[in-house]
Amino acid sequence: MLIDSYGRKITYLRVSVTDRCNLRCFYCSSKDSFAKLPPEKILSYEELYQIIKVAVSLGVKRVRLTGGEPLVRKDLVSFVAALAQIPGLEDLALTTNGILFASMALDLKKAGLKRVNISLDAITPQKYKEICGIDALNQVLAGIEKALEVGFSPVKINMVVMRGLNDDEAIEMARLTLKEPLEVRFIEFMPIGSGAPWEEDLFMPVSEIEKRLKEVFGELHPASKIGAGPAKVFTLPGAKGSVGFISAISNHFCHKCNRLRLTPEGRLRLCLFSDEEIDLRPFLNQKNPQEALKEAFLKAIQRKPSQRSLDTSPKRLMRSIGG
Repeated sequence: MLIDSYGRKITYLRVSVTDRCNLRCFYCSSKDSFAKLPPEKILSYEELYQIIKVAVSLGVKRVRLTGGEPLVRKDLVSFVAALAQIPGLEDLALTTNGILFASMALDLKKAGLKRVNISLDAITPQKYKEICGIDALNQVLAGIEKALEVGFSPVKINMVVMRGLNDDEAIEMARLTLKEPLEVRFIEFMPIGSGAPWEEDLFMPVSEIEKRLKEVFGELHPASKIGAGPAKVFTLPGAKGSVGFISAISNHFCHKCNRLRLTPEGRLRLCLFSDEEIDLRPFLNQKNPQEALKEAFLKAIQRKPSQRSLDTSPKRLMRSIGG
């Protein structure tokens, strides 16, 4: 079992399959040009599979594929199909910006993908373009509709809340749960990446969003949740879906952190807010890579910090880590 030095059981691995993305969301990109990894530096699907299989053998139950935007990488459906066959893997999920999802949703479902999170930071075209850099709201909405149509459950919608930029759309985002079985999650803006546009004025604790929802909709009722995420989940009166709140900054949940992250080039990241990483690529080339990787995982988790630090901002941008 993967148990760190603070007694936390690690059961969740987020795997970034690429640092490429077809959006330019300002908060996960640098003010300068983003230096993409050379293609040869990105792990092959075969290498990713080896690492994930070892992680599952050590007790990881849930794997989430991220990016960049994972759907821009070719042959992702075949990779999902291979992962879905790993014995002991209980949950295989995907985080996407949704632009390409409508055309791939059914194939991904048939391949064995169980759940999907779709990023949507605004519900109006102008605001969406302002945040994400391109006019693609209709494609994302089509992706959400298709996710429901082919039977993904739950379908989670991720909204990064930024004061003065999109917080005025939180109510309309919450309304999406009244008619559809969606889980709309409000996530605090986080200072991730050297050169990223972190501004104190943009930060808004999700407790303020929760208060606004109560003022408009009335009392929020605690709801059960599916998945290993840290969201506190509630339902609006009469809603088919639910709303969630992720307070990564204002009220951190480090004491029950159960996750590790794998970057596209094969670095095991122990904490989102720490730049300490362990390069797993050398272990893939050893005589017995499976045993070498097991030893690397077991040693690595003993270096997982007790809690995140905001004294210094992580240097790597979110899109190069995997969200």
